[in-house]
Amino acid sequence: MSTTIKQAMFPLHDDNPTRSFPFITILLIIACVLIFMWQLSLGKHAQAAVYIFGATPAFIFGYEPYPVKATFIPAWSTTVTSMFLHGGWMHLLGNMLYLWIFGNNIEDAMGKKRFIIFYLLCGLAALFANALPDPHSTIPMIGASGAISGILGAYLVLFPHARVLVAIPLGIFIHTTRLAAYWVLGFWFVLQIINSLLSSGQQGGVAWGAHIGGFVAGIILIPLFKRRGVQLFTPRRS
Repeated sequence: MSTTIKQAMFPLHDDNPTRSFPFITILLIIACVLIFMWQLSLGKHAQAAVYIFGATPAFIFGYEPYPVKATFIPAWSTTVTSMFLHGGWMHLLGNMLYLWIFGNNIEDAMGKKRFIIFYLLCGLAALFANALPDPHSTIPMIGASGAISGILGAYLVLFPHARVLVAIPLGIFIHTTRLAAYWVLGFWFVLQIINSLLSSGQQGGVAWGAHIGGFVAGIILIPLFKRRGVQLFTPRRS
């Protein structure tokens, strides 16, 4: 039986305005939603789509033959297609919430073309961070979580003092408060590490290693991808 610690706070909004329209962020959200609707339309064949378009380590590293029915798409391309699949409504909505809140500022800080490359690189880093410890695994990995984790890492470096409105469940009540981004994202990252340790050795479930790998990739890549003049560790606005 899996043992994990559930998220204790959920971001709702940040107070960090942007100078440009977040076209790519919105496009990514639309793409993920439309592809998930396509998954639902497949009915009983939805799992087959996950098996074909999800990123399976054993196929990517060549330890297992790629399924005959999937030969129209090379195994390496699933490292990208897997980022647009989701395992359920909560998986999708959670990812899109984080992408909507934090993605617009990162897109604004680096420009649209760089943001696309950054997003994909963080997704790839996340995937391999989760796959390399068990390259023989035949369990497909899906979801935008890894790429979005990179956005969270970048946000932490660029805007640690931005205020984030969060909801904190307290039994049957929900308390809302504003916290600095470094508290919200730092807590999120620590939670990923704890859950990764608790789920060590278990098969399937949440790819905690991908979240950690994507977050670290975002921290490393943001100085290279941000626009000139965009400050790291922006101080708190008075």
